[in-house]
Amino acid sequence: MELKRPSTSLDMSSPEAIATQIAPPPRRVLIVLFGAIGDVVRALPLLGRIRKAWPDAHIAWAVEPKSSGLLDRHRWLDEAIVYDRTHAPWTFIPFLMRIRKGHFDLAIDLQRHLKSGFTSRISGAAVRFGFAAPNTKEFNHLFSNHRIAPQPNMRLKLLQYQAFGDALGIAQSPIEFGLAATDQERARALEMLRDAPRPVLAVILGSSWPSRIYFPESTAAAIRMVARPDSGSPALFPVLLGGPDETKLAGEVMRHLDGVPALNLAGRTSIRDLIAIFPECAVAFGPDSGPMHIAAAVGCPVVSLWGATAAERSAPWGFAELAISGAIPCHPCYLRQCPIGRECMRRISAEEVSVTVRRALAMRGAAR
Repeated sequence: MELKRPSTSLDMSSPEAIATQIAPPPRRVLIVLFGAIGDVVRALPLLGRIRKAWPDAHIAWAVEPKSSGLLDRHRWLDEAIVYDRTHAPWTFIPFLMRIRKGHFDLAIDLQRHLKSGFTSRISGAAVRFGFAAPNTKEFNHLFSNHRIAPQPNMRLKLLQYQAFGDALGIAQSPIEFGLAATDQERARALEMLRDAPRPVLAVILGSSWPSRIYFPESTAAAIRMVARPDSGSPALFPVLLGGPDETKLAGEVMRHLDGVPALNLAGRTSIRDLIAIFPECAVAFGPDSGPMHIAAAVGCPVVSLWGATAAERSAPWGFAELAISGAIPCHPCYLRQCPIGRECMRRISAEEVSVTVRRALAMRGAAR
């Protein structure tokens, strides 16, 4: 495979100018995005676009275990190459050897840092696409030999990833994520939700950044408001969702519910479980997190809560109008730890959350 540049003087930042660059179509493609769960979810539409453009290509994805569940048995992907960072550095060399043995001719680095750039380079791919220098760190751009146009910092990440499809000259396609649970996973989800009356409200508790987490008393207050019928809107039954690190937070929320029935699944679900659970939920709410993006990807309306980070850059696809941001001058600060007690999240009232949840529920009813 080689990159053929048009002989015209067209602007090379436009898809029309580079639509004939790659010839012949690549046989083996490597996507490098180890990343956070939310990042991997938002890159799935690019994977689908590549698969539609090159249906016969072997497509692999370099990923870490925390996000690999999203790629298990994914219908657009041939291979997930998992790097287990928990046992680094001993696992890095075997991982790179596996990458090298892939004989890739096209590598697409979506991660932007040193490790992903080195992985792309060690793949031996003749064509290596990456972000432009202003959008990278740790000299990542030096490892790519083709770069997309610089991206505005506050552009939706999903659209930043789509810019790679434009740069590769492949046709645009509807935004789809291709996430689907197996029959066995759906059966497990239904069993976990067996005692949950419908409609179900998914309450997403955690986030990888402590600064983004909503307060347990506010979470419980919002739940209490939507757990009773209101103006023709049905009562919602809350199901608490979170990883092992959120079990304490879930316990605090349960204590503040003042007897309102709820199902606490915190610490009991995997990524694959969430892919099956969210389609059973009428609506969800919670802070900026990976599960928030999974919910949106499988069609569950998400009321997202924003403080340290910005909805303009990371809102769940299709539900940006349901984003609520804390009104404070320092928003967004992009600090993992807040020095002022998460005041931005405190300024998001439970009343506003409950009203937006009911609006999301009405929107879903109207769409159906």
